[in-house]
Amino acid sequence: MTAFNLLSEPIRKYIRNKKWESLRPIQEASIQRIISTDNNYILISRTASGKTEAAFLPILSKVNFKVPGVKVLYISPLIALINDQFFRVESLCEYLDVPVIKWHGEASKAAKDRLLKSPEGIVLITPESIEAMFVNKPYNIRHLFSGLEYVVIDEIHSFLGSDRGTHLQSLLSRLQKINVKKFSIVGLSATVSDANQYTELKEFLGDSEHTKVIRDTTPKPINAVFKYFPGSVEELPLPLLKDLYIRTRESKVLIFPNARGRVEEVAVKLKQISEKIGGHKNYFSHHSSVDKEVREYVEFFAKNSALQNFCISCTSTLELGIDIGNVDEVVQIDATHSIASLIQRVGRSGRREGKASNLLLYATEPWSLLQSLACWMLYKEQYIEPVSINKKPYDIMVHQLLSTVKSSSVISLPELVEEITRNSAFSEISMEETEEIIHYLTAIDFFEKLGNELIIGIHGEEVVNTKEFYSLFDAPVFFKVSSSGVKIGELPLSPQIRENENIYLSAKIWSIKDIDYQTKKIEVIPAKDGKKPKFFGDAADTAHQIREKMLEILISKEQYDFLDDVAQQIIILLRSEFSSFIINDCKKKRPLLNHNEKITFYSFTSSKINRTIELILDSLNIENRLDPQKSAFEIEDCTLEELKTVLSRPDIGQNIDEVLTDLLESRPEIIDFSKWGKYLPVTYQIKLLKEKYFDLKGCYAYLKDLEITENNF
Repeated sequence: MTAFNLLSEPIRKYIRNKKWESLRPIQEASIQRIISTDNNYILISRTASGKTEAAFLPILSKVNFKVPGVKVLYISPLIALINDQFFRVESLCEYLDVPVIKWHGEASKAAKDRLLKSPEGIVLITPESIEAMFVNKPYNIRHLFSGLEYVVIDEIHSFLGSDRGTHLQSLLSRLQKINVKKFSIVGLSATVSDANQYTELKEFLGDSEHTKVIRDTTPKPINAVFKYFPGSVEELPLPLLKDLYIRTRESKVLIFPNARGRVEEVAVKLKQISEKIGGHKNYFSHHSSVDKEVREYVEFFAKNSALQNFCISCTSTLELGIDIGNVDEVVQIDATHSIASLIQRVGRSGRREGKASNLLLYATEPWSLLQSLACWMLYKEQYIEPVSINKKPYDIMVHQLLSTVKSSSVISLPELVEEITRNSAFSEISMEETEEIIHYLTAIDFFEKLGNELIIGIHGEEVVNTKEFYSLFDAPVFFKVSSSGVKIGELPLSPQIRENENIYLSAKIWSIKDIDYQTKKIEVIPAKDGKKPKFFGDAADTAHQIREKMLEILISKEQYDFLDDVAQQIIILLRSEFSSFIINDCKKKRPLLNHNEKITFYSFTSSKINRTIELILDSLNIENRLDPQKSAFEIEDCTLEELKTVLSRPDIGQNIDEVLTDLLESRPEIIDFSKWGKYLPVTYQIKLLKEKYFDLKGCYAYLKDLEITENNF
């Protein structure tokens, strides 16, 4: 029987009315399997290949929605993605008379109330909203979701290997516990290409044996052009902006710079160029600080602008699958931190079947160009960074311990320990470790002991009874920005937020006139003084394979026809700088430049291993300075032989726990990468640093094989 014939008649009618010529490959495969089994499935296929329908067509055909209760839960990483997918899923359900409800902070209260009175259909929700329900109204969880048959997780790769992913894993385990029967899970992803990651994905869903991967390997043609314009951290070079304007003025374009401030700079300056020569006015910025209504207008405009061109400068807010219609070209300004991110971004263009994706990449600095080229070469080799899974997420367990006690009101220690240790997210954490952490949380008043039972303590109430509790990351303090009573957006508190400073926001330049720190409000007026706004950004971690590929490019003689002439010259210059090193094995050999009074060691390894090397050198009182972009250490008062001796010592890292203890005492903010890590005992904070901030195992393996090659002159 064909996949089409396996579908229910209402769904077949939907397909006929939509005049689909055929099902997509991922849909053909998923329909056959989802309808015939109760396995978990992970559907992997490129952006705009019909993954949402690949999940919902068979689910809607299989599930009996006449039985009371919510039958399908769709979990998304973004509220904006829920709002977008709502219409898509609702359109599918029109033929079945199945209600579809959005459940998040911005959703209709009336619709939520109707669902509570009569649980049914499909609910679209974020992990944070599930958490809020567990904490505040646990009876609603059982009332709504005890009859679930399917959970669909969109953009599942965005959760994998993150604190938010561990949180979701825990929530899924808790949902399974209250369910009448075991529900099946369908995960959707566009950026998992390595079969080695399948194991991690299967474990993430909590049932490896009954989790299958369906992958559509149909290639997507991509036209890529790399261009180089020398620039600075302060602002983008005008020739780059002019070239960008000329290349994109008659297209529908998404532009991805690497920082919010630069997003605004691009939107403002392209708009200014367009106004000067009478071009279109459709230049927008889109990021989390832009007012929600403005963001939604930008998305609506893009989706419905069949006849008008547009240019949206954006952050990762438009990296995931929000439908903004057809995009002709994607522009990346300077290197992405990951290949997975590059894939997501490139996939936003050429969404029509049979059309190629178009990528235009600008670099403003030699090492950024080199990293961009390395990412592109690895992408062409179908490589994506491996996901690092923390098997013992003690910090997330702190959060879930608090959530469990709060939702239970009162619970005995044995019951709490059993509930947590049976949760698949914490299966590697021993009962003894769990009890030790609970006792510590009791000692700091997160819990209070009443006889043999636990309740939330005084300090715990202060933490749990805030909306910030529901998320696994620290949200920065945002100030609402308005001009003459009109909302413009929000900005996080930063050094640039000062009266009379200029800021970029919502594709315009504003001057700050007043800051009210008590109400967290900023009053602005349009800027007319020509003062350049400043912006700040943090560099993201880079994987070892990207840095290794950068070295491989440097010692190669391969020519790249997709680089413009200037970019090719930059690569030639970089290669000439490293031509004095004899490197015939990029896996083991690394260059070291010997100056008169210092040496520069190019590690070409991951950000986490670099931090670990820096930690080791600091612990040995070897003065060093790390340049993260170049993956280079400048080391003073140390000869090459001394460095080799230090890095090859068999006892290296033996006293690492003492070093980390001292580090936590001198720099307690180092644990701030984890929202909940600071509430752990010091011994567990050390474990967390070793697992998530540093990479001791990877570093020791790297140093064991390391062969340092000195310059040959």
